[in-house]
Amino acid sequence: MRRKKLATAVIVFIATYALFSLAGVLFPVDREWYESLNKPDWTPSGRLIGTVWSVLFAFISLSAALVYTIYDLRKAATPFWIMLIINYLFNQAFSYFQFTQKNLLAAAIDSFFVAITALALAFIARRIHKTAAILLVPYMLWSFFATYLAFTIYGMNH
Repeated sequence: MRRKKLATAVIVFIATYALFSLAGVLFPVDREWYESLNKPDWTPSGRLIGTVWSVLFAFISLSAALVYTIYDLRKAATPFWIMLIINYLFNQAFSYFQFTQKNLLAAAIDSFFVAITALALAFIARRIHKTAAILLVPYMLWSFFATYLAFTIYGMNH
């Protein structure tokens, strides 16, 4: 039974990573447009941003897999799964607003909701699995930084 649980946790990890990565396929970055925006000097390079998100998606996915190994989809973990879905939707919406709609204000507001739901997700995870919660801290911190950056870019281009 333990082997089956581990295999399913690996599937949860892969599925979560794939879903979080989906925005890059559905709403690709318009590099020419993005590069034309006024941005603060402290804006990370596109390559660094992509690398950070790749690592963060792995942390989020590992957090989900750890929660799954303890609770499956049982009632005790329901708040975690619900908040993860809400956070996921906000996360995906950012790329839609930023790169498809080119709406910097909507993207900045959405980024704030990503950060708030990442914070909530970390607090919920803390009650379930301490390591899962710790894995979400970099995501939460980066999301707040991304929110500040998004509002700064909006202000510089408004």
